[in-house]
Amino acid sequence: MEVVVGEKRSWGELSVGQRRMIVGAAVVQWGLAIAALVDLRRRTAEEVRGSKRVWRVVAFVNFAGPLAYFLFGRRKRDG
Repeated sequence: MEVVVGEKRSWGELSVGQRRMIVGAAVVQWGLAIAALVDLRRRTAEEVRGSKRVWRVVAFVNFAGPLAYFLFGRRKRDG
């Protein structure tokens, strides 16, 4: 598989493996975002570090946003 940087290709020009990788990455990205948003909705403001509104926006920033929320945005629950 040859990787050419800077050359745009249409969906039809991609190999089956490349298409699967793109679809898989998109599924993981949206799954993380949805999981972060659901978790954020279920938590009280006291259980979140910072503003819930800001974390909602951050959750839509590629993979980094949801991962940042799960790593840094949540406080440990008592119990």
